Amino acid sequence: MGKVNQYTVQFVLRNQQLVFIFGAVKKILLYTAILLFFFTQSAKAQFETSRDSVVQLYGIVMTADSLVGVPAVSVVVKGQNRGTITNAQGVFSIVVLKGDQVEFTHVTYKPKMITIPRNLEGNQYSVVQLMIIDTVYLPATIIRPRPTPEQFARDFANIKVPDDDIEIARKNTSAAKRKVLMQTTPADGGEATTMQFRKIANQAVYRGQNPPQNIFNPAAWAEFIQAWKRGDFKNKN
Repeated sequence: MGKVNQYTVQFVLRNQQLVFIFGAVKKILLYTAILLFFFTQSAKAQFETSRDSVVQLYGIVMTADSLVGVPAVSVVVKGQNRGTITNAQGVFSIVVLKGDQVEFTHVTYKPKMITIPRNLEGNQYSVVQLMIIDTVYLPATIIRPRPTPEQFARDFANIKVPDDDIEIARKNTSAAKRKVLMQTTPADGGEATTMQFRKIANQAVYRGQNPPQNIFNPAAWAEFIQAWKRGDFKNKN
């Protein structure tokens, strides 16, 4: 009878432990489901907010005095490395966010800045941006003639006229210039990659054996003799 009571107590204790474990697991699963629900709702709300803040900004840039479209105007979002330029008619289109500052710049016009309203309804915003000509004053340049015709003739005869494109090309393609460039110009990426692949291929071919020596290569000896006759090994200095 005592053994039966002992087994009964152990069975009850084990059942209580299992019930406790199942209850804990159930609570953990419940808390996890609640957290996932709130996380999903928060991510969905953030996505909706981010999607709602995207705005398609489009419009035309024109001169303020004559209302003519200005081409090649830089339309850049301030603080970000993205933007666009206007086409030949001055029309542009770019994706921005609500609250962004957009700057319009051109070499001959004063820069302009606009701010996308944060309380904008919808996802489109159109503008007609007027640009004012920016006047730049350069320092005065005084041109004086030569004092005498003799001095003009002397200076004109001694002036050094730069080479034209054909003469420059002729000098760059000469055999001496190409030989110097071949010896001094470093290899580019493609040449370096080819050399590395050729080296790896040679190592794979002769793996486990000694590579051949050019001292026993008749072709190498013939090439050496030809180079020696041409004077390739003479001191150029």
